[in-house]
Amino acid sequence: MFTRRAFTTHALALGGVGGLPAAARAGVDHQHPNLLRILAPHGAEANLAPVVKSFEAMCGCRTELVVVGVGEVNAVLTLEAMLNDVGVDVALPATFGIPDLVEAEAILPLDALAQQYAPQGLTDAMMYTSGDIFDERLWGYQTDGDVFLMFYNKSFMEDRDLGSRYADQTGTALSTPQTWDQLDRQMAFFHDPDAGRYGGCLFRTADKVAWEWWARFHAKGAWPFSPTMEPQIAGARGIAALEDMIASGAHLVGADLDLFSNWARYQEGDIYANIGWGGTQKSLYAPGSAMRDNMINASLPGGRIGGAVVPLSYFNWGWSYVVAKNSKQPELAYQFCVNAVSQQVGAAAIAQTDGFFDPFRTDQYQDPAIIKAYGAQFLTVHEQAMRASMPDLYLARRGEYFEALSYWLLAALAGDVTAEVALDNVAQSWRATTDRVGLEVQSRRWMALRDTYPADLRKALTDEI
Repeated sequence: MFTRRAFTTHALALGGVGGLPAAARAGVDHQHPNLLRILAPHGAEANLAPVVKSFEAMCGCRTELVVVGVGEVNAVLTLEAMLNDVGVDVALPATFGIPDLVEAEAILPLDALAQQYAPQGLTDAMMYTSGDIFDERLWGYQTDGDVFLMFYNKSFMEDRDLGSRYADQTGTALSTPQTWDQLDRQMAFFHDPDAGRYGGCLFRTADKVAWEWWARFHAKGAWPFSPTMEPQIAGARGIAALEDMIASGAHLVGADLDLFSNWARYQEGDIYANIGWGGTQKSLYAPGSAMRDNMINASLPGGRIGGAVVPLSYFNWGWSYVVAKNSKQPELAYQFCVNAVSQQVGAAAIAQTDGFFDPFRTDQYQDPAIIKAYGAQFLTVHEQAMRASMPDLYLARRGEYFEALSYWLLAALAGDVTAEVALDNVAQSWRATTDRVGLEVQSRRWMALRDTYPADLRKALTDEI
């Protein structure tokens, strides 16, 4: 399931880095330095290079990466908690998986370590911390600003003939979509395979399909659960969101591609809309990319709720540094996490063009190397979205909730069941999951999570039950 490799650092000049507290330094034997093992997703090796280099220089210890697939970190970390086969100290799980890791007792709470070792002001510049807090305890440090964003083909948007035809057909000017309805209408307009044009390349895969529907559903103006955890997805608004999604599938190409294949396909330049993250931008903006100067970056479409367009931003992925449950050197592991998200080291990690980590601190948007990697226009959009992002579903058994949702979404998209049947089945599954966790505790968690939604969106969303 995983491969182990010794970590070789890239040549990178770093600015000054802060030293470790004395207590952590005291635990390092410089003649026989401790080996710190880090479980990380494939594709993040370049981001980790400056982090490891600075840490090894400070503490004199050696590190080793255990690299697994992008979708495997959380599962491997859970198994490691039971088997302790590799001896992982630090891990980089997907942020949305932290509640499940807590329930599996796979990671250590960081409150006591933070109280003893955290530098003053450590999190002051961090833009998104909701995913690192669960049950009012600290479990990790966010290191990747994975807010869901849109990418539009500039040559399509600026084509005068296409723009004129669009205006004639719709009675509106062609402009960046502000709502999902507008996006669907534009993808339908541009989709003309005979002319070599395609409407979109949105993910419709088992691991990502739920995110699009989740955003579309919120844009309809509803909370997915009532205050008492009763699913509210199978009503008129949930069905409409899924039916819109089904209809839009006629204007997509490459919807079954994985993350990296999606990037490669969009670079061919014949697709109007794509969806993704800062890692998408890094790939498309890289020197030599056919899309480098041919993109319009934008936030997710919002929805028309109560007569007004309500913007929507969604932090749906991200990676967080955590300390593994069975680490024999938790203090040293914690210090690795702290060093990784510090100002200079964090910026050096984000600037790596071969890695998919994105800005997560306010001070990173002015960094010249980061501007060079992403482009100024994208960073403006990204920063705005980061400041107003709704959270993912940070509840215990989040994996169960989203697996059921993804399964039935795919069934509906394939035409095997109607949207209504699919969402009824999801709701039944969700009730069973909530019962297994405990209604009272899960309701309390859900209401706490609702409080972390952006104020404007929170005011716009309503309960159906």
